[in-house]
Amino acid sequence: MNRHPTLLLAVHGTRQARGTAIAHSLALRVGEITQRPTRLAFADVLAPSVGEVAATVPGPLVVVPAFLATGYHVRTDIPHQLAQAGRADAVITPALGAHPAALATAHQRLLAAGYRSGDGVVLACAGTSDTRAHTELDQATAGLSDLLGTPVLRGSIATATPTVADQVAALRLSGHTRVVIASWLLAPGLFHDRLAHCGADAVAAPLCPDAAIARALADRYHQAAIPLPV
Repeated sequence: MNRHPTLLLAVHGTRQARGTAIAHSLALRVGEITQRPTRLAFADVLAPSVGEVAATVPGPLVVVPAFLATGYHVRTDIPHQLAQAGRADAVITPALGAHPAALATAHQRLLAAGYRSGDGVVLACAGTSDTRAHTELDQATAGLSDLLGTPVLRGSIATATPTVADQVAALRLSGHTRVVIASWLLAPGLFHDRLAHCGADAVAAPLCPDAAIARALADRYHQAAIPLPV
């Protein structure tokens, strides 16, 4: 006997009401696309946690991390929470960031924010100390550069250097009269709010809400769910 696994959408969590509302609406949209049981859990900041939700789900489980890089939460925290909940059997999909829809959406958001040819561009990332995540963020930066046909610098909002503000200042010093920030963030929150104070002429919106992101997360689930045996 086989059963389609439950989809557990794991997001970071934010204390901002709008960001939390977007997380809930994203989970609903992903569930509508997959037509599978879908639960939402938070890796940090808010409850219920990934482990708390996973412990209540019977049968097969696929955890889809709505993260833009494979950093601490995806590589260590979420697997630890699942193990503590007795759900080490759960399948964890790759993070969202490498999906083509993420980069395409970041590009569209930057254009909508008023990007002009010749602008200096900084890709704003949350920041991480994870080496593998740094490689993925470098790949995203190179991908955006290819789409724009111009160099893009990567800046961190927290925990790493150079910061977004550092990179904006560097572009000014190099002669750019206009500098814009592309957002490599999933939803509104404290990190995105900080970008308004980095000295840029325009700041792109985060990737959500966007139907393409919901479809990308659904793709992650479908690639992992085969369905799994009960």
